[in-house]
Amino acid sequence: MPFIVTEACIKCKYTDCVEVCPVDCFHEGPNMLVIDPDECIDCTLCEPECPVEAIMSEDDVPDNFKDFIKLNAELSKKWPIINEMKDAMADAEQWKAVKGKIQHLER
Repeated sequence: MPFIVTEACIKCKYTDCVEVCPVDCFHEGPNMLVIDPDECIDCTLCEPECPVEAIMSEDDVPDNFKDFIKLNAELSKKWPIINEMKDAMADAEQWKAVKGKIQHLER
């Protein structure tokens, strides 16, 4: 099962995860990252790297985040690949503990 980026990434966009991905399956949007489920090899390397715990196995996605499975698949086809670490968003520290951020997703 592929890994999925969930809501915690929105308005943070830490990129620690992209540095360890051996298959370049991360894609970068304006204020979030997503994983291409067709490219993810389920290696588990990215999950512990995320400082906001936004990454999880598709099998472990709780019901309230199930929409992110489809969202990752959809947006990974539109957004460019990111494979090098960048700085997090300027106000990431303010947003990292915020819940219910889906309305802030920029496509």
